[in-house]
Amino acid sequence: MFADGDRVTLRTVEEEDLEFVQRVRNDPAVRQPLTLNRPANAEQLEEFFENAISSGDGATLIVCRDEEPLGMVALFDEDDVTGTATIAYYLDPDQWGNGYATEAVGLLCEYAFAERRLHKLRAEVIEPNDGSRRVLEKLGFEREGRLRDEKFVRGEHVDIHRFGLLADEWEGV
Repeated sequence: MFADGDRVTLRTVEEEDLEFVQRVRNDPAVRQPLTLNRPANAEQLEEFFENAISSGDGATLIVCRDEEPLGMVALFDEDDVTGTATIAYYLDPDQWGNGYATEAVGLLCEYAFAERRLHKLRAEVIEPNDGSRRVLEKLGFEREGRLRDEKFVRGEHVDIHRFGLLADEWEGV
């Protein structure tokens, strides 16, 4: 276990998780809001595991409830000079609407501010993804801007909304 919440825990991603990651990441309900326009096969995910997850940069963690994987959260593009990083997250669609994403992202924010001593976290959400927007707003993220027609999702160009949270705005989990 890496971080423990009331209902979910975060733990490191292990090679045996890649089948779960592939299944959920390739689900159109997850893939499209993440703007992943191509499917990922097992070999590509193993390469991602070796290059991105196992490299030691940032933090990519599995969200679990009672040891069952529910999704993933990630901290990446960390800038040691400015003290900023980007977060991303997803859950298996079968787990949406239970508050797990909010708790998991909150645990990631706590880690980023308390242990990594970051100054600011940023996140991006596509226009129609109201669930993800609500997760960020519940945790205190502020909408900072809009990138018009930035991504191509489900056959149309959509806006990206940029959110940010400063360390001194963070109220903790």
